[in-house]
Amino acid sequence: MTTAVLWFRRDLRLADNPALHAALETGRVIPVYIHAPEEEGHSAPGAASRWWLHHSLAALDKSLQALGSRLVIRRGPALAALQTLVAETGATAVFWNRLYDPDLIRRDSAIKAALREAGLTVNSFNSRLWHEPWQIANKTGDPYKVFTPFWKACLAAGLDSTPLPPPQSLPQVTTTINSLPLADLQLLPKIDWDHSMREAWTPGETGAWQRLNAFCEHIDAYHNRRNRMDQAGTSKLSPHLVFGEISPRQIYAHLLASHPHPLDQRGSEHFLRELGWREFAYHLIWHFPQLTEQPLDQRFKHMAWRDAPEDLHAWQHGRTGIPIVDAAMRELWATGWMHNRARMIVASLLTKNLLLDWRAGAAWFWDTLVDADLANNIAGWQWTAGCGADAAPYFRIFNPILQAEKFDPKGVYIRHWLPELAKLQGKALYAPWEADPARLQAAGILLGKDYPKPIVDLITSRERALAAFSEVRPYER
Repeated sequence: MTTAVLWFRRDLRLADNPALHAALETGRVIPVYIHAPEEEGHSAPGAASRWWLHHSLAALDKSLQALGSRLVIRRGPALAALQTLVAETGATAVFWNRLYDPDLIRRDSAIKAALREAGLTVNSFNSRLWHEPWQIANKTGDPYKVFTPFWKACLAAGLDSTPLPPPQSLPQVTTTINSLPLADLQLLPKIDWDHSMREAWTPGETGAWQRLNAFCEHIDAYHNRRNRMDQAGTSKLSPHLVFGEISPRQIYAHLLASHPHPLDQRGSEHFLRELGWREFAYHLIWHFPQLTEQPLDQRFKHMAWRDAPEDLHAWQHGRTGIPIVDAAMRELWATGWMHNRARMIVASLLTKNLLLDWRAGAAWFWDTLVDADLANNIAGWQWTAGCGADAAPYFRIFNPILQAEKFDPKGVYIRHWLPELAKLQGKALYAPWEADPARLQAAGILLGKDYPKPIVDLITSRERALAAFSEVRPYER
């Protein structure tokens, strides 16, 4: 029987795993995870992602053991670890599922070349996307920079809804093959800041399906509820997708089972479109790898961002004095996640009202989000800052008061994350600095003591942003 090494990365599932499927066709399978963050560059996981990774690897190992196998854990360098495992097992093939982050493309290409030169069969597969980034192009053969025509092209090419089944059993991995204990990777925090995350999430393939099943019960209302921060209207599948615990093919197939024409129904169509934005982000970062550091619109290279570390710190820790922003940032700190509408609001405040570099916001999100995904993180921040693909115009500046009134109309979200403001009603809850001091006092609030005064004036900072962005003139044709 021949042996294949199966290199798990961000495909931590057994179902719809094309690399696993190919390895099983070879014969004996050695599943391995190689911890090599020093090789990952911009993709090296932040603190919240490391927390998720630990629990997802534990869940994967449990699933493998239930089928008779186990997960072998090694440290990098990845090439050396694979070469060692090949030598130990007599493997003749190495399989993995592709990643699309620029640093990982370079790393994986070098590894593939070295292993093939050594005479091994080496193949990689698409497990993350409906379409590879190079498969969708406009009429001139160029990559898309606007979402709607990109998504139309994806739909015209077809969405795969035929996921591979999970294996029924797996070959045993002998105890002679050494594996590091998962704890040796030191992925978990040394202090107890993750208790709320433990309550909020169930990492792993089983947790992903629990999320999908629960979401599909109210997916028909998704188009109406997805922007409401006070309601559980979103899927919260994003971290499961990041770590490959579920795939777009599986999601689409599951939707088809209950919604035979999901693209013709508003709720499911809106949801699939959101998955399309994920595909678009991967399309962009593959074609424009410089996006990890540079704006897509090169005129923004000359943008005069402010250097204001105190403002950045207040924003990071939910102390801006603007309730909807602070509530969102505290949700992020506690749970490792933030509602997408809230992400746009806090990003707009940072890049527009505070005039701070979008890269500072992207770095904070990268360290604190359990769904930190390089392509989506960069695309989202550049969109809000006005310098990316299909970007929001520079003159679009979210008014956090109006956003809160519209998408948290009863103040449920703000009161949950800012209990110090719980007694405020109406406009005072959304803009306490405009409230009558006696009303604040009756609610037990002294601005500057019990809750911060705003670090920025929304009106004057908007005018400042418009002046600064108009100098760049990104939409002048």
